[in-house]
Amino acid sequence: MRRLRLFFATCLLAACQNQVVDESGTSTATDNAEWSNIGFDAKEQRHSPLDKINENNVGELGIAWFKDLPDARGQEATPVVVDGKLYITTAWSKVFAYDAKTGKELWSYDPEVSGEKAVDTCCDVVNRGIAISRGRIFFGTIDGRLIAIDANTGARLWETQTTDNSKPYTITGAPRVVKNMVLIGNGGAEFGVRGYVTAYKISDGTKKWRFYTVPNPQGKADGAASDEVFAKAANKTWSDGEWKISGGGGTVWDSIVYDEELDQLYFGVGNGNPWNHGLRSGGQGDNLFLSSIVAVNPDTGTYLWHYQETPAESWDYTATQHIIIAEVDWPVGTEGDAKGDDQASILTEKRKVLFHAPKNGFFFVLDRTNGQLMSAEPYVENINWAEGYDMKTGRPIENPDARFYKTGKPFIAIPGALGAHNWHPMSYNPATGLVYIPAQQIPQGYEVPTSDIDKKRGRLGFNVGIGWAVGQLPDDKDIYKAAIAATTGKLVAFDPKAGKVAWSVDYPAAWNGGTMTTAGNLVFQGTSIGLFKAYAADSGKELLSMDMQSGIVAAPSTYMIDGEQYVAFLTSKGGAFPLVAGVAGGASRKIPNIPRLVVMKLGGKTTLPALPEKSEIVWNPPEPTSTPQQVAEGKALYGRFCLVCHGDSAVGNGFTPDLRVSGTLASGEAWASIITGGALKQHGMVSFSSQLKADQVEALRHYVIDRSNWTKANVAEDTAPIAR
Repeated sequence: MRRLRLFFATCLLAACQNQVVDESGTSTATDNAEWSNIGFDAKEQRHSPLDKINENNVGELGIAWFKDLPDARGQEATPVVVDGKLYITTAWSKVFAYDAKTGKELWSYDPEVSGEKAVDTCCDVVNRGIAISRGRIFFGTIDGRLIAIDANTGARLWETQTTDNSKPYTITGAPRVVKNMVLIGNGGAEFGVRGYVTAYKISDGTKKWRFYTVPNPQGKADGAASDEVFAKAANKTWSDGEWKISGGGGTVWDSIVYDEELDQLYFGVGNGNPWNHGLRSGGQGDNLFLSSIVAVNPDTGTYLWHYQETPAESWDYTATQHIIIAEVDWPVGTEGDAKGDDQASILTEKRKVLFHAPKNGFFFVLDRTNGQLMSAEPYVENINWAEGYDMKTGRPIENPDARFYKTGKPFIAIPGALGAHNWHPMSYNPATGLVYIPAQQIPQGYEVPTSDIDKKRGRLGFNVGIGWAVGQLPDDKDIYKAAIAATTGKLVAFDPKAGKVAWSVDYPAAWNGGTMTTAGNLVFQGTSIGLFKAYAADSGKELLSMDMQSGIVAAPSTYMIDGEQYVAFLTSKGGAFPLVAGVAGGASRKIPNIPRLVVMKLGGKTTLPALPEKSEIVWNPPEPTSTPQQVAEGKALYGRFCLVCHGDSAVGNGFTPDLRVSGTLASGEAWASIITGGALKQHGMVSFSSQLKADQVEALRHYVIDRSNWTKANVAEDTAPIAR
């Protein structure tokens, strides 16, 4: 009985946390003053109705307070603000709580993830935020746990291991609370896992249902919500291939959205494993539910509908990007103007829609009642894998050359695997009708694997079924400079009803931050070159640009306390692109990586500390003593095992070690102690002894020595090592 009373007391307290009492004694919601969901509310439009900061005064923004954070890795979370408290997650799945007005730290929680788990992360040891409900905070950890902690004290309430830790699963996305459940997916498709979404009871973490996104490789039922749909139809979209060994991929590593109005749950499904459809499924079948938006019943996980954006996905074109739900007046035709002149009136009807801008470069509008495709138009230029979509079939009109495993020829795809839009959240402003997308252009080469190194599957390294040589830059100064020029970013204001870009802003580098829009006719975004910007939401006019000393990849949030509106965001540079980009990182390569929470308000007077003096980097590689065969073998090994953390052509990024200036290069013994000896395993550099033989370790060393000497002699100004 005592436990029951405590339960009701907790529920009553939580119900009151988001309310105030006005002078008449009536309870009124204060949702407009808070940011209680990573996407603001369940619609995840990332649009705040606050307008105290607006297009007329946003230039007066200054820093109210800031907090430096541990771990100079990627910081991708959106601050959540409830009941005057601001909550963030940081790299390594740590959680911090602050007084949202003063910045006083209230508590922190470290789940103590082992550093060795970093080797299973495709895209840095990041975390995108919390969910909060009934006085409890929920978050996932890199090692696959779902944890509930007390929002007031940070004390752990329960935790559940959601993944098999013998496999390379990770969690980087934020959970969502739906009714009496907390939902979470996972990552790991590049390494070879089978994706799923799971609902757990909010009270104790007990599993309620699970939906697998690809079939059981053994053809068995899983006792899961997805069994029936696979038995009836989805199994038929797969053929024999490596997916039966790898698990098939399809991880739900980010977007999960609950539709309160229709009582439906939507989630985006990731890429296949291997990427190469020819290897994954013998080049046969659409491979459901890869690269799809799936709708299920939130209470049971029962399948409702799906739309597959990239059938037979083969380029890492995930559909895990941010999903927005809305209701719009959708054009259905025209009629002559009543005055009898040549003007025509546009006829519209109310439609319940879902907006999505996945990696593949096309902006999708779906009818969220049934998954019907309403529109699929490009939101970036130069897309070359498909020319558009057939609105009758809902399928892409593909460029045959894009299927590199069919032609046997390399294909340089635009967009590449990092996408025209990656995880960075977009936002929607109902007043302008525009969606604000952190877009980018990052080409990538694809070819079939030809070497034994690329063909080999293993527990470590990317197992994606492509040849890595085509993805690494050759020894050519002009190509290096072209790679920098070709890799750019853009803020795109997209008009879903018109199916075209309304306005855009060009950035000199890719991997810019997520966006937020407000009723003050504003769009906020941080950039990879360290600027925090605000634009007029209707016109794109720049209204604010402030130097934040560090790259910014996360999206901001905004809230009101005691009549003052605040804007909060995290700084850092991290995630997949800085890890792999090499010289293509361009202007963003040389920007510092400072993990920090920054909170701004009108008239804020706080200043950031001066940047420390840059430490001197000694670039003095050993003289080459290798044979061409050793360097060639080392290049292949580097692409397969090292590129995704240490950068293309061994050009480092500033927050994992730049191998070109490693003190171990001169000593084969010291080099091997790290590569296969595991000397730095607690920092994520686990032993590769199960994958590499002694002569291969030595070939890797000779390749990096060759890279260091060539880049120093030829393109030093663009590729100089960066102090960490």
